[in-house]
Amino acid sequence: MKIAAVQAIPYAIPYRTPLHFASGAVHVADHVLIKITTDDGVVGWADAPPRPYTYGETQKSIVAVVQDVFAPELIGLSVFDREKAQAVMARTIHNECAKGAVDIAMWDCMGQILGQPVSTLLGGYTDHMRVSHMLGFKPAQELLDLALGFREQYGITTFKLKTGRHPVGLDVEAARVLREGLGPEVEIYMDANRGWSANQAAEVLRQIAELGLTFLEEPDDAREVLGRRRLVTQSAIPITADESAPNLGEAAREILTGGANMLAVKTARTGFTESAKVVAFAEAAGVDVYVGNQIDTQVGTVASVVFGAALAHTSRRAGELSNFLDMADDLLAEPLQIRDGAIAVPTVPGAGTQIDPEKLEKYRVD
Repeated sequence: MKIAAVQAIPYAIPYRTPLHFASGAVHVADHVLIKITTDDGVVGWADAPPRPYTYGETQKSIVAVVQDVFAPELIGLSVFDREKAQAVMARTIHNECAKGAVDIAMWDCMGQILGQPVSTLLGGYTDHMRVSHMLGFKPAQELLDLALGFREQYGITTFKLKTGRHPVGLDVEAARVLREGLGPEVEIYMDANRGWSANQAAEVLRQIAELGLTFLEEPDDAREVLGRRRLVTQSAIPITADESAPNLGEAAREILTGGANMLAVKTARTGFTESAKVVAFAEAAGVDVYVGNQIDTQVGTVASVVFGAALAHTSRRAGELSNFLDMADDLLAEPLQIRDGAIAVPTVPGAGTQIDPEKLEKYRVD
């Protein structure tokens, strides 16, 4: 049950439909697949998505930190020594996505060794997660047509609208068109990816007040401290911390100092171990959470489903689980299915992230 090898395998899969948003755009999933092998041959998998414009990590930096810094210290530990592994990785600052993927791969190994689904080990609250789909920068009518298509084909009734454009009227128009076209029963929320100033965000909130949107994620840069806190105090809907809360400590800081009153939890950056701590903090503080998306592949999406369905607090809201649909291909051996607006939790031992070796060989770039 000891870790015998830790590998970081870079790969690249193009997107059929690139996603554009305030802090950048994604055209290719140039991710890193993390593979942990135990001394008795059990293999755990996880996906690490670089986001250089958000967290500073690149594909090359993830490979380097995992293979050169983490692996020498992790080899020889039991895969059950999660806190020891967390302590080893915590000595290196930042690198959240690399750390999160290593943690998930360890949990995958643990589940297989114990013969249990990881979602059961984490809490086993429910057997599915409702799906929210992210809509990127497009003209308002195109966004509505996309949303109607996803509702018709997959039963999805929750949508995140990527905003943060200039002028802000483009985003207000998109929100109005979506609300009018989808009706009041569909949940819509916004994510500005820090694209506005606090004053611009306040004006958007004023203009969309009657649309019934449920929350606004990262309206401005959290370092705009006074403006951000004014937004949180005055907004009728929750202000969510995402990029400004990439780990437990910063999530606690944003909530306790009034920088946000809701949290996005992403397994791609805090794994399962630290994500559970973030959720426990949020629940104790009376703060809502939802499972966010790092523009994940199916491998990353499985991790989000496994974690989100395990806990009551994360399963209350739809998770952002569908943007893999825009990819040209994927690495998962058993493709995910969205039915009636939800994804079922894997019932096999481990995390359910078995990799197709032929596809990995096709897309790896090392």
